[in-house]
Amino acid sequence: MIRILIADDHQIVRDGLKALLSGIPEISIVGEAADGDELFIKLKIIEADIVLLDISMPGLSGIEICRELSSAYPGLKVVILSMYSSEEFVFQAFRAGASGYLPKNISRQELIDAIQKINFGEEYISPSLSSGWANNLMKRAKEKPLSDPEVLSRRELEILKLCAEGMTNKDISEKLFISIRTVESHKNHIMQKLDLRTTADMVKFALRNNIIDM
Repeated sequence: MIRILIADDHQIVRDGLKALLSGIPEISIVGEAADGDELFIKLKIIEADIVLLDISMPGLSGIEICRELSSAYPGLKVVILSMYSSEEFVFQAFRAGASGYLPKNISRQELIDAIQKINFGEEYISPSLSSGWANNLMKRAKEKPLSDPEVLSRRELEILKLCAEGMTNKDISEKLFISIRTVESHKNHIMQKLDLRTTADMVKFALRNNIIDM
């Protein structure tokens, strides 16, 4: 039996998902939650195998909830449900530990198929979203975290964050008590290590890797 917990802030969506999954012998809806706080309370008293989680939640976002679930419940699988189909949202979901990403207009059969595959340990992105970039995205999401000292030094990571937040070289030099030339040298090293070419690339990289908020 696959035990499903549904987390969405709209009752009509939760009811719709329960209706779609009703009558499937191997699937059981064991609970529902309207926000992250309620979800974590439910998980203390309910055993679930898979959480169907909306990406847009009040309070903590679905991505943030997914990240906390991955840490607190490593055996629990999370499937993100979303209206958003951009590659960046999918990337962030898998980087946070999700096992699947599905659009909210998914068919009943695809939802069931996805749940079954994920329960058996596979990862799933709806074909309607992937359009050729799924494999590359999975590879990106599984890359070692940027915080690994082999990727960037702590100082380089600090400068990348400040640069991505819009600070000029002069601002960064004054904040960190280093020369502008040293800031420029660090930025050049960052770009070389990460194969980036512009400040805009640095901002995008910082967003992808949760160095700054989206």
